[in-house]
Amino acid sequence: MNKSKKIFAICDLEESYVVRLADYLNRRKMVPFEVQAFTNLTSLLDYSQDNHIEILLISTEAMSDEVKRLDVSRTIILYDGEELNLEERENCVYKYQATDCIAREVMNLYTGGSGALKFSLQQAGCEVLGVYSPVARCGKTMFALTLGEILSETEKTLYLNLEDYSGFESLFATSYQSDITDFVSLARRGDGSFAARRESMVHTFRNLDYIPPAFFPNDLRVIRPEEWNSFLARILTPGPYRYLILDIGNEPADVPQLLQLCSRIYMPLATDPVSRAKLSQFEKDMEALSMTDVMERTVRLYLPKAGPKSGTTDLIDDLLYGRMGQFVRKMLREEAAEAG
Repeated sequence: MNKSKKIFAICDLEESYVVRLADYLNRRKMVPFEVQAFTNLTSLLDYSQDNHIEILLISTEAMSDEVKRLDVSRTIILYDGEELNLEERENCVYKYQATDCIAREVMNLYTGGSGALKFSLQQAGCEVLGVYSPVARCGKTMFALTLGEILSETEKTLYLNLEDYSGFESLFATSYQSDITDFVSLARRGDGSFAARRESMVHTFRNLDYIPPAFFPNDLRVIRPEEWNSFLARILTPGPYRYLILDIGNEPADVPQLLQLCSRIYMPLATDPVSRAKLSQFEKDMEALSMTDVMERTVRLYLPKAGPKSGTTDLIDDLLYGRMGQFVRKMLREEAAEAG
């Protein structure tokens, strides 16, 4: 078994049904999931002793008190038409429908935490803008910083860098006593320490607020999606921010779920064959996860060659008033014209 993949388990006492559904999901390559099929409770319970199950799709006939006690991130019920109460209906999918519909409904339920957070942020007037690319060395962070600085000239904006190595301490000749993962841990506790330290955790580049990025990549990998949701909800709702910029690398545990939060995703790209192949693979993965709506909200960008000038000490000035700043301002004017 690939330990880097999350487990999507299916349990139904009807063997032919389980085999057919598991075969379909495996052919779709439900990245980042590994599909496991079970036709009896004993095998499911034995398997769960040594393996954490991320999604459990289980029929009403197979459901039991033992299953309810399992360490499962999300349990979804397969029902065949029996009467259900309101709470049950909100956590189930109809068994006898097209398999592509089942896959889509399961993923919609699985990402429901992101959907709820997205709605609460919208209610608070905060728009989440993602910056992500499957392509390396494409100017992503320079673009994200420029976008955040320009937006913060007129609206309160918070920038979060979720990359493995941001290099901020060296890049901006500064040092930090704590990083974003420390504050995710505070949010996880649910006590008053988060509110007490909320103001002290935020630093500023010119007008742009930010929280220091992670010191160690592994600290990002172990944060589960629901913990990101809790952290963002506590720091942003209620809050003063009109925009949140998520500069997303590949270290967070569930990049697609973070992208689900975003009303718009900016995706810097390159034109070489390897970059095009990486983009193609990413698009296939999103389709397998029934997240084509994310791609519909994605703006593909080919950025100008821009960065700090030789001998200069103010990177933000170089970005704001150089080619990158011109590019971002023009992009925002065009978006405003389209929206108006």
